[in-house]
Amino acid sequence: MSLIFNIINGLLTLYIWIIIVVILFGLIAPHIKHPVLDFLYSIINPPLEFIRENMPFVVANGIDFSPLVLIIGLQLIRALF
Repeated sequence: MSLIFNIINGLLTLYIWIIIVVILFGLIAPHIKHPVLDFLYSIINPPLEFIRENMPFVVANGIDFSPLVLIIGLQLIRALF
């Protein structure tokens, strides 16, 4: 059972780092087109869109806080394991 929890914890940690990398690339060079970045965007965009649709207050004055909400949610899930 511990192995399953470690795998889940590792996958959640990896997903959090993917979110951070995509956010940084979006801030530094928003117009880069690369297949790896396109794949990473396709991984994180569905949950971000879900957060934006169900919590419209996370986008304030043109600043999108949905990645932060997603990271906090994932951290809470990690705390359960």
